Amino acid sequence: MSNNYAGMRRALQGQPEGTIERCAQRLLDIRKTLTPLRTQKKDSSLLLATWNIRDYDSNKFGFGPRLPETFYYIAEMIACFDLVAIQEVNRDLSALEKVMKILGREWDYIATDTTAGSGGNSERMAFVYNTEKVWFRKIAGEVVLPEGHLVVSSKKVKAPKGQPNVEPKTVEMEQQFARSPFLVAFQSGWFRFSLCTVHIYYGADSGEQLKRRIGEIKQLVEFFADRQDEASSQELDVSGAVENYILLGDFNVVSPEHETMKALKSHGFMVPAEIDGKKVRKLGDHFYDQIAVRVKDKRFKVITGGLIDLYADVFRSTDEDRALYAEFLPKSDPEADPKFKAKTPEALYEKWRTWQMSDHAPLWLEIDTDFTESYLQTIAAGGPPGPKPV
Repeated sequence: MSNNYAGMRRALQGQPEGTIERCAQRLLDIRKTLTPLRTQKKDSSLLLATWNIRDYDSNKFGFGPRLPETFYYIAEMIACFDLVAIQEVNRDLSALEKVMKILGREWDYIATDTTAGSGGNSERMAFVYNTEKVWFRKIAGEVVLPEGHLVVSSKKVKAPKGQPNVEPKTVEMEQQFARSPFLVAFQSGWFRFSLCTVHIYYGADSGEQLKRRIGEIKQLVEFFADRQDEASSQELDVSGAVENYILLGDFNVVSPEHETMKALKSHGFMVPAEIDGKKVRKLGDHFYDQIAVRVKDKRFKVITGGLIDLYADVFRSTDEDRALYAEFLPKSDPEADPKFKAKTPEALYEKWRTWQMSDHAPLWLEIDTDFTESYLQTIAAGGPPGPKPV
C-alpha cells in the first residue's frame, strides 16, 4: 500500500503559503528519484536499512523543531524499505508516531527505553517494519555484557576539592555500552534472523575515547560470535541451524582501513561486498553507518545495496531552497564550540537542514528470502527437512 497522505492538508495548515503544494511536489520528486528502489520491493526479498535520524526530535540543540512537511519526506524514504533500524529516537515518541501514521496501518515499530547517562543522550533505538513482509518472532532485548567482557577504558580523575597539590590520576574502568544495543528476532519469507541495532560511543577521534569506541565494537561482535558458536539445542531451528545475526546502525567507523572497521570485521562478521568500503559512498561521505552479518544459512544471499541521497529533492543546496526556509533558521548558530560554528548564511542553512532530515543517510541491503526451490530440491532428493516459512 502507499503512504497515508489523506491528512496532509490538515497537517500543513497554518504553514506559509505554498507549503502544501511544495510538499506534494517534493514527494513526487522523491518518488521519482527512488523509483528504482521502490520497484525492487517484492515477495522474494527483504529491503533492510539503517538510518540515524539526527536528534529525532527533541530540539535540544536549538536548530528545530522539524517542520510538518519534513515528516512526510522522512516517511516517503522509510516506505521504500521493509524494515528500518532507526537511531537517535528521543524520549518523546510523538515524532516517530507522526511518521508511523503517514506510513499506514500495515507498519509497526518496536523501540527501546531511553539510555541514561551522559553517553546515552536519553536516546532510544527503534525498528520500523512492514508487517506484511516482516514478522516479529516475539524475542527482544537490550544487550548486557557479562562480567569479564565489559568495555575497558581509562578516565582522568581530578583531585578532591581542598587538595590542590594532589595530581589528577588516570583510572581504568570496566563498563557497559554507552547506549545499549537492541536485539530483536525477525523473519521475512524463509529467512530467520536476529537483528541488532547500535549507536556506538563516539567520544573523540584519538586517545582513550577512541579506544573506548573501538572497545565497544570489539565486545559487541565478540558477544554475538560467542553466542552463535555456543548455541544450545534450545536455540536451533527445526533443521538444526543456529541463529543468523545481522548488526547494523551507527558504528562511528572512521574509514574502511581504520581500527574501528577492523574491529567490526572481526570474529567472523563481514560487511557485504555490495556496500563495503567506498562501494556506495561518494567523496566526502562518512563511514559511520554499517551493516555487518554473521550468517550460518548457506542459502543467504545479498542481491544489492546502496545509500540514499537525502538532499537530492528536498532541502537542496540551492538559492531557491535557502530563500524558502530562511525564516525557519536560527538567527545565529547556537553551537557552543567556535570550531564548529557556521560562519556564513550558506553554512548555517547546510547545518540547519541536518536537523530537518539528518546528517546520516539511509544505508540499505536487499536480501534474498525465498528458499522455496532449495527446500523442494532437498525433499525431492530424500534429504532432511529444512526450516519452513511462516
